[in-house]
Amino acid sequence: MLLAGSIAVWLTMVMLPLGVFAQHADKQQQYRIAACDWMMLKRQKLGEFQLAKDIGADGVEVDMGPLGQRVLFDNKLREPHFQQLFRRTADSLDIMVPSIAMSGFFAQSFLQRENYRDLVDDCLNTMDVMGAPVAFLPLGGSGNEWKESGEARHEMVRRLHEVGEMALSRGKIIAIRTQLDARANLVLLKEVNSEGIKIYYNLQDAVDQRRCPTKELKMLGSKNIAQIHASLTDSVTLDKDPRIDLRKVKRTLDKMKWRGWLVVERSRNAQDVKNVKGNFSTNVAYLKEIFQDER
Repeated sequence: MLLAGSIAVWLTMVMLPLGVFAQHADKQQQYRIAACDWMMLKRQKLGEFQLAKDIGADGVEVDMGPLGQRVLFDNKLREPHFQQLFRRTADSLDIMVPSIAMSGFFAQSFLQRENYRDLVDDCLNTMDVMGAPVAFLPLGGSGNEWKESGEARHEMVRRLHEVGEMALSRGKIIAIRTQLDARANLVLLKEVNSEGIKIYYNLQDAVDQRRCPTKELKMLGSKNIAQIHASLTDSVTLDKDPRIDLRKVKRTLDKMKWRGWLVVERSRNAQDVKNVKGNFSTNVAYLKEIFQDER
C-alpha cells in the first residue's frame, strides 16, 4: 500500500543536498531541548520550525498528523513538495527533528488497527525524510487489558516485537509510552525482545502516579530510555512547579551517563493555557538553564 510513498521518500532523499543529512552532526551537547508540535498547535505546519526557534528550542517533535477513523495518518510529509519544504526550512533555521510522533494512538488502539504495520511504515518513511532517529508511540488508546497476562498482552508483545524489528532494520528506534512503572516496563521490554523498542519516559506519568522519577530512571537504565518528555500535567510552568526537582533528575541522568532529548509536552500555566509562546519559551528556558547552562 505504501510502496509509492516509499519510492517518493527515496527520490526526495536523493534530490536533497548532502548538507541536509549532515545536519548538526558536529554538535556534542549532552542534553538537547525540543517541544511537541501538536501541543504548540502547529501539527505538521511549516511555522512549527520558526516557533521552535522563537521559544529557544533546539528541535521540535513532529507529529504524523491526525488518525481518527482514517486508514492512514493525515500525513502531508508523504508528498515530495512538503518533504523538501519542511526539511529545508528546519535546516535553514538550525532546528533539529529528534523524533516523529504517532500521537493518534493516544486515542486509537494500537491493538485494534489491522494495518498497524502500514502506519508504522509510514512513520519510518517520515523519519527518513526529517532525519529523525526516534518514533514516539503512545499506547494510551489501547486500554489496560494488555497490561496483564492474557491474549491482549500476547498480541501487544507480538506487535511491538514486529514493529521494533521493522525499525531496527532501518537503524531507528520506536519509543513507547506505557504509563507503567519502571519495573513493569522492564518486564515488557524483556518480553518484546527487540532492540528496536525502547521506553519514552514521561515525567508526568511518574509524578501523577506518585512515583519517584529519579528512582525509576535509575531502574530503567540509560540503554532502555530513548527520549524523555520533560513536563508535567498542566498547572504552572516548570520553573514554578514544586512537584519535581529537575536538578535532581539531571544529577541522576548525569550519573547514568544518559544523553539525549528532553521534549516539552505540557506544563502550561493553567490560567493562561493558550499562551503557547509564553508557556513553551518559559519551559524551554528553564530546562536549558538546568541541563545546558549548569555545570
